[in-house]
Amino acid sequence: MLDIQKIRADFPILSQKVNGKPLVYFDNGATSQKPKVVIDAITKYYEEINANIHRGVHTLSQLATDAYEISRGKIQSHINAKFSHEVIFTSGTTHSINAIANGFASILKVGDEVLVSALEHHSNIVPWQMLCEKTGAVLKVIPMNENGELIMSYFDKLLSEKTKIVTVNHISNALGTINPIEYMIKKAHEVGAAILIDGAQATPHLKPDVQALDCDFYVFSGHKICGPTGVGILYGKEEWLRKLPPYQGGGEMIATVSFEKTTYADLPHKFEAGTPNIEGGIVLGTAIDYLNEIGFENIAAYENDLLGYATEKLLEIEGLKIFGTSANKTSVISFNIEGIHPYDIGTIIDKLGIAVRTGHHCAQPIMNFYKIPGTIRASFAFYNTKEEIDIFVEAVKKAQMMLS
Repeated sequence: MLDIQKIRADFPILSQKVNGKPLVYFDNGATSQKPKVVIDAITKYYEEINANIHRGVHTLSQLATDAYEISRGKIQSHINAKFSHEVIFTSGTTHSINAIANGFASILKVGDEVLVSALEHHSNIVPWQMLCEKTGAVLKVIPMNENGELIMSYFDKLLSEKTKIVTVNHISNALGTINPIEYMIKKAHEVGAAILIDGAQATPHLKPDVQALDCDFYVFSGHKICGPTGVGILYGKEEWLRKLPPYQGGGEMIATVSFEKTTYADLPHKFEAGTPNIEGGIVLGTAIDYLNEIGFENIAAYENDLLGYATEKLLEIEGLKIFGTSANKTSVISFNIEGIHPYDIGTIIDKLGIAVRTGHHCAQPIMNFYKIPGTIRASFAFYNTKEEIDIFVEAVKKAQMMLS
């Protein structure tokens, strides 16, 4: 059992009021709130060890470098990567995906195929479209059903020796669907394809084991797991990271430079050009320590309880429809109320202190599938409560009454 009041006390922002009402923050799918230990770690970095890393012989530079590499080690342990140099710091999930898509431009040829799923965030669609335009490869889409689940029989049919990479999210940001990635990884490897897992929405709720999964790439963002914005992780198997060219050129990622030829640094520095978000990298380790102290099994069980409770309460509202009804989903509810635009409901409940996301959630193909302009998305975290859900449900009812 989690001590929710003690946990909530760790998050300063949760005690504030918005529009004169106590804040109810249900936009965790967009970004998580930050505990005091993370906020303090950011301040500590700038007050005590602010310096560039890997380059200076002076004490502050060495302290910053040590802290940065200790954090890399924490992340390696957290995701169970085989080597620390398989953990690449990036600016976030989007950066990580683009780095791999850019690298595959050196591999793909005309007629090769890239498989994406119908459940993807735009950041796991657009880079692959750009890659296919550049190389002449063909983008194929794994379709979804009305429950918001990928249709595995179609996935099986789409896979072939032409498939060079499959890219799919672990959990849908718009619907909360947990995809059967273990099966997809196995099947992709059977045809010799690489597979990238977008873990941006999964890592707040579970602890991925990249060696057990056997994925080739796993990517996620720090700001969704109680860490700072502007930092993320690209995990890649060593053999793939050695094979792919660097994404950016500049300082840090080089071994030698002359006007005749440049040679690249070894991993992980090959993919970490320029001065990184040093504070972000260090403090991401702090955030992961905090979440592991709470325990991901505890987080998952509690959030699943919130999901069940909120689903039951919302479905009592006449005319309300939930999109994404897979039996295997995480704490996200995407819904609409008949005859009312989601934006209008979002605007009204914001006046009551409730933060949700409205719109297409950077997943327009999903909204096109359902033939809707968007949804209201409530996404719950381990610091939310059933009492907040009650407040939220009453606010939705009030908005419905005002707009009907």
